[in-house]
Amino acid sequence: MADKIIKPKLKTRRNLLKSIGAGTGILAGATALPGWVRYSQAQTSEPIRIGFQVHRTGIGAAYGRWYDRTTTAAAKLINDMGGINGRALEIIAEDDGTDPKRGAEVLEKFANQHKCDLAFGTLFSHVVIGSAPRAGELKLPYFVVSEGHHVASGMLNRYTLQPGITDVKSQVQAMAPFVADNLGKKVTMIFPDFAFGHDHRDYFSAAIEKQGGTVVAKIAIPPTESSFTKYFPKIPRDTDVIYHVMVGPAVLTFVKEMGEFYGPNKPQIFGFIDSLEAVDLNSPGLEFLEGSYFWEGNPRYAQANQSEHDKFYRAAVGVDDNGASVSDPKDVSTYSHMFGCWETLFTIKTGMEAAGYQGTDDRSKLIEAVESITDIPLSREHPQGAKVFNSKTHQVFGHQYISKVEGGKLKLAHTTSIEDTLYPDETDYTKQSF
Repeated sequence: MADKIIKPKLKTRRNLLKSIGAGTGILAGATALPGWVRYSQAQTSEPIRIGFQVHRTGIGAAYGRWYDRTTTAAAKLINDMGGINGRALEIIAEDDGTDPKRGAEVLEKFANQHKCDLAFGTLFSHVVIGSAPRAGELKLPYFVVSEGHHVASGMLNRYTLQPGITDVKSQVQAMAPFVADNLGKKVTMIFPDFAFGHDHRDYFSAAIEKQGGTVVAKIAIPPTESSFTKYFPKIPRDTDVIYHVMVGPAVLTFVKEMGEFYGPNKPQIFGFIDSLEAVDLNSPGLEFLEGSYFWEGNPRYAQANQSEHDKFYRAAVGVDDNGASVSDPKDVSTYSHMFGCWETLFTIKTGMEAAGYQGTDDRSKLIEAVESITDIPLSREHPQGAKVFNSKTHQVFGHQYISKVEGGKLKLAHTTSIEDTLYPDETDYTKQSF
């Protein structure tokens, strides 16, 4: 595979985008690559300010810490490359407490106090849903790194985009055939009782039914719950597969208590890695997961066929081959999600350069430029895999990964195609006015 970085393809119908080069890269000496547009002098020396809405506290804190680390690494790299349109990139972080009301307040600070060009970074779906309407009112581009279906469903607005990470509907649609064909067709779902979990509940139920399966029980758990033993007796005896997708600081407790409840006589288990993000798979009590399967947005462990792009990205963020911090092997990353921050920032860079972005008056041009992106090749800027961006729904689609726990590590067992993840459009944001 070539080392050269290839920028996302842009729709040729927009003449303003023709100046964008095909060779932008992160390699040493990237400024000499053919087609790399270097702005020798910007119209302003002011930095481009991106407001980073980060979950430093609340149930999303583990994710927020690694989203912060990934964002910092990507911003440094962008600045080392010469910035965006000849201007430095400045990240202005504000803690939203993983709280919807506070999230909207943070957006107001970005727009009115910090004079940010755009907002970026939000993960938890209830915070996105609580913040996006305010972004629309402020006319502040809002690039979220969530997974909920709220963007693609049409419930938000043209100012909200998700170009760096796939959504739950596409993920579960691609997973369901594997679950039905390899694990079983009678499924009990255990999920957090808020929008993200409800997306799993609704879209996986529909997807497994299309495979001839059925969801025999749906167990919703409050996201702040700290003990889970009382929920496991609700799992029907005829369950073939337990599908779990828990989040928050008590995920390790959840998985341990499930193991204690079942012992060796467990059904098949298919989990979304959200249930064990930032958790060491070799933690005591997780031995019963051996042989079970997980969805991963990006494989935590470096695989035998690891790409040069993944190797570069790990080194830049400071993550070892086991998905932990290079400075502390016990500090496990949220590797399955945090790549979305890296990729979204590089998409913003692509959009700003394509639009000739100079300031907040060009926000609509930025959005139109991102809407003109189509194919996104695998590269150092997009190390998780190739993607397709849908301008109508503001949602990106990409490969999904199913890994099996073997020897206390996650070994990739199946990679879906992008086509497996596609579904009919439910909205067209490009028809909304600015």
